[in-house]
Amino acid sequence: MPGGRPRGYDPEAALNAAMLTFWAQGYEGTAMSDLTTAMGMSAPSVYAAFGDKETLFRKAVGRYMAGPGDYLRVALGQRTAEALARTFLYSAVEAVAGDHTPHGCLIVQSALAVNPRSASVQRYLTGLREDGVQILADRLRSFPGTDGLPPGADPVTLGRLLVTVVQGLAVQAASGAGRDALRTVADQMMLCWPRRAE
Repeated sequence: MPGGRPRGYDPEAALNAAMLTFWAQGYEGTAMSDLTTAMGMSAPSVYAAFGDKETLFRKAVGRYMAGPGDYLRVALGQRTAEALARTFLYSAVEAVAGDHTPHGCLIVQSALAVNPRSASVQRYLTGLREDGVQILADRLRSFPGTDGLPPGADPVTLGRLLVTVVQGLAVQAASGAGRDALRTVADQMMLCWPRRAE
């Protein structure tokens, strides 16, 4: 049937291909033709299965955040505030400088340049960033006693600092910085992490 889904259509593989394409090229840098080529589907098939480009992008971001970009979830499971920060940074380094995936971060790549016609995408990505800051702040605030932050440390500011550093790591990775160089940045960040006096 003309315009129908191809025989053997695999929605998981197709969405993964879309995720990798957006990750490598960003939202604006990815044309529908790039997606159809990567996904092995015709444009009508993509629209029928996943919706328009923005809808597909949001689904790809969801796949990214549940898979290679899940370092926030991993960090939230740590038992101290310092371990959370360390895990968030070093897990991000592994994600943005992986051996078998595009370098950088799908979300950061897509947020750097967004056409005014795609304002809803910009709002979506900004919302994800702010949600991340708040989730980190809430978790940092929740650690009790010596597992938590020293008196006077602001969880919201520290959450924003962690997100900012991770975004910077992603930009550096996308422009060619290697894993070792990014780890030295994470090392330096951890030397600055607020600790309780001995």
